[in-house]
Amino acid sequence: MSKIAFVFPGQGAQYVGMGKDFYDQIPVSKEMFKLAGEMSGLDMEALCFEENERIHITEYTQIAMMAAEIAMLKAVEEKGVKPDVTAGLSLGEYGALAAAGVMSPADVFKVVRQRGLYMQEAVPVGGAMTAVLGMDADKLEEICGKVQGQVSIANYNCPGQIVITGEEEAVATAAAMAGEAGAKRCIPLKVSGPFHSPLLVGAGEKLEPVLSDVNVQDITVPYIANVTADYVSDKEQVRGLLKQQVSSSVRWQQTVERMLADGVDTFIEIGPGKTLTGFLRKISKDAVAINIEKVEDLAKLDGLC
Repeated sequence: MSKIAFVFPGQGAQYVGMGKDFYDQIPVSKEMFKLAGEMSGLDMEALCFEENERIHITEYTQIAMMAAEIAMLKAVEEKGVKPDVTAGLSLGEYGALAAAGVMSPADVFKVVRQRGLYMQEAVPVGGAMTAVLGMDADKLEEICGKVQGQVSIANYNCPGQIVITGEEEAVATAAAMAGEAGAKRCIPLKVSGPFHSPLLVGAGEKLEPVLSDVNVQDITVPYIANVTADYVSDKEQVRGLLKQQVSSSVRWQQTVERMLADGVDTFIEIGPGKTLTGFLRKISKDAVAINIEKVEDLAKLDGLC
């Protein structure tokens, strides 16, 4: 029997106009954009649908992305498709929590708004991130360990694509060493800070009281955390993992491999872009990937209802 995973992308896939057709055509999706606006105190229609630069600034990007993801999720749920497991990359973990019923959309929006603010505030001067292509994780970890200064793995995305993060000089040194050791390419990323680095521990600490103030429900639909790439079975672990997630590595490849090992054969990516679909194709040639980004994409789900 087919097992279905709902997966949610992270920051970087945002664009002006994301989710506009869901807002216009599906009432429950419109309600989610409105709810995100109420919980954040922001004009979500202006932020998501009108030309602006704020959408690419972390403190606004995160709430905008989550509004779009949960709006699309609700449309998928109305189709009658249910997940056997959920997961999300970085910010997308909050979409997974909503899909699993662990946290309400209102509470997700409340936390995500503050997460974006705290991560923006915590960004140190001189932070950087670089994508390293064509190198084994073990080798890259070894290189990072030899570099003076703060540099570590931010994202294990898929075979041959790992992102390093930390102090600008240390990241540049690690990238140069990786190139000399056989990496195919090292691509500096246009980001506003060294995300998923120990340099952002303070943002997680600020987020802790916000997480303490929301309801976490019993886990009835399994979900996998970024920090451990493992299932979370105890709801009391959720807040601590989300606090850690801000400054810890995102183990996305390991997360997908865990789901595949447990019999998941259909992955539904819910949110802007096709980032996770691309990663999945490099992790498994056999799994089915379906991305839901436009209203017409909902027709792809007809055979699963």
